[in-house]
Amino acid sequence: MRISSLHLYPVKSTAAYDVDRATVDAWGLEGDRRWAVVGPPGTKIDALAHDRILGVRALPTADGLLLRADGLPDLAVRRPVDGSEVPVGVSRQQTLRYAGADAEAWISKAVGTQARLVWQEDPTSRPMSLSHGGTGVEPLTLADTAPILLTTTPSLDQLNAWIAEGPEPAPVPMDRFRPNVVVEADPAELAAFAEDGWRTVMLGEVPFRFAEICDRCAITMIDPVTREHRKEPIRTLSRHRRWDGLTWFGVRMVPTALGTLRVGDPVRVTRALP
Repeated sequence: MRISSLHLYPVKSTAAYDVDRATVDAWGLEGDRRWAVVGPPGTKIDALAHDRILGVRALPTADGLLLRADGLPDLAVRRPVDGSEVPVGVSRQQTLRYAGADAEAWISKAVGTQARLVWQEDPTSRPMSLSHGGTGVEPLTLADTAPILLTTTPSLDQLNAWIAEGPEPAPVPMDRFRPNVVVEADPAELAAFAEDGWRTVMLGEVPFRFAEICDRCAITMIDPVTREHRKEPIRTLSRHRRWDGLTWFGVRMVPTALGTLRVGDPVRVTRALP
């Protein structure tokens, strides 16, 4: 088994930024989900209501971000370390730093509604929830519940085999699930959904522990390129991977040490459920 790809989402809900290597901080991959897009009241703007956000591309820079979207000039945004704190209702945060009027005007045009770009200054201010596998002390970015989302290619292959039996047989690519780490393995080496039972794992030289299996929402049914809304993969997951009223794909993981991940790094499971 090996890491086949690594992905950051510098601005929550926007396009993936693919990297060959990533630094592992206590709160996840460096540069992942420290920014968000919110409406004027501070409520989260996501792809379900405003799917144009999936076309926004954010590239990390030394002092912030470079924002890109079709039809708009690129915009460099500095981290608003001295920016005003604005009230928000996203990711259990009460306030985040406002990125300024230029960023507000740009992101509003990009997503097609009045919006603000905000920045999380200190991930240690938001601990992981006990209900999602945290111990109450692990820091967290603006990710939904855990620092890392890990998926595997055998699980996607099995899902697509199930989809092929249905009324919309087109395969679903891995990017629908917005993982940070994708593990590649031959099916003879790794069974589909074996990651559900992983409890500790070494990704390269960095240890991680299991937090929870990842429940999947309707955003996975939106093609991030064409923004077409379909019924897969939730329809098929509902047939094969539904319990507790939810559908499930991928696992959320927590780093237990710092380090660096690289595409091609070996993956070794150190403890798993029998």
